[in-house]
Amino acid sequence: MEFTHVKLEIFIPEENVQALLDVISAAGAGRIGNYDHCASVTPVLGYWRPLEGAHPYDGEIGKISEGHECKVEVNCPAAIISNVIREIRQVHPYEEPLINIVPLLNEPS
Repeated sequence: MEFTHVKLEIFIPEENVQALLDVISAAGAGRIGNYDHCASVTPVLGYWRPLEGAHPYDGEIGKISEGHECKVEVNCPAAIISNVIREIRQVHPYEEPLINIVPLLNEPS
């Protein structure tokens, strides 16, 4: 078994989801067979506390905040992950975007 693909989990405000899907698709993520723009989007409730020196998109320094956002899940070839992450950071409004990279097991052909 080898890790040829990863799953990206990206947490982002709902109003930014379409821009995110457009850039990750253009960068080569979200492709499955003869389909592109393949993704799952789930509403979530996020919590965070900006610390001294932070420049939060939302919330106040030292106070715990909560807010509605979306979790976008998309498959991505491992070979292009660095470029896809760079593109995500270009459109993501958060100072510190939460991006999980989960290796996917694929059986060799």
